[in-house]
Amino acid sequence: MLPLNFDLELVGEHAILTPLNQGHLADLQEAVSDGRLWELWYTLIPPPEKMSAEIDRRLHLQKSGSMQAFAVLLPGSRKAVGMTTYMNIDSANKHVEIGSTWYRRSVQRSALNTECKWLLLRHAFEVYGCIAVEFRTHRFNSASRAAIERLGAQLDGILRSHQISPNGSVRDTAVYSIIRSEWPMVKAHLEYQLQR
Repeated sequence: MLPLNFDLELVGEHAILTPLNQGHLADLQEAVSDGRLWELWYTLIPPPEKMSAEIDRRLHLQKSGSMQAFAVLLPGSRKAVGMTTYMNIDSANKHVEIGSTWYRRSVQRSALNTECKWLLLRHAFEVYGCIAVEFRTHRFNSASRAAIERLGAQLDGILRSHQISPNGSVRDTAVYSIIRSEWPMVKAHLEYQLQR
């Protein structure tokens, strides 16, 4: 079993990952409005009026042991600028997925995302003892796919007609992973990127 710690806070120079709670609601409603992220057709990000229900959904999954939910904060202000999770937690096989991640537009493509992934990957491999960490995204979400590939994750394949989206379209899911033997190289790569 993975030694999950739902009180876990991961602290970096550019980002803090702290346990998600309803106290982050106002910040997250503001964050999702930066870029009107709920209008992106290839991902599921709630609009401001549904953010409280999304927080509750993630916390319910956390109680069931299948998710560990974080708010992503800016270090200086501790203002929430997005969310991320460990999800599809498979303790028996020492496997997690990092996903259900979104950030307000003004912090996208910054060191914040790189550091969030470094913090989550380091904890997954070095504390939880994972043998693999997975990432999934819509086949047409080119920005997300490019960000995952920049981390050093390998494309495992495309799950065709994998899910039906709320708008009725059928999603093909691109599946990526980093395995334990790759972690030292990926870690060095991410630390190099963060020093630049």
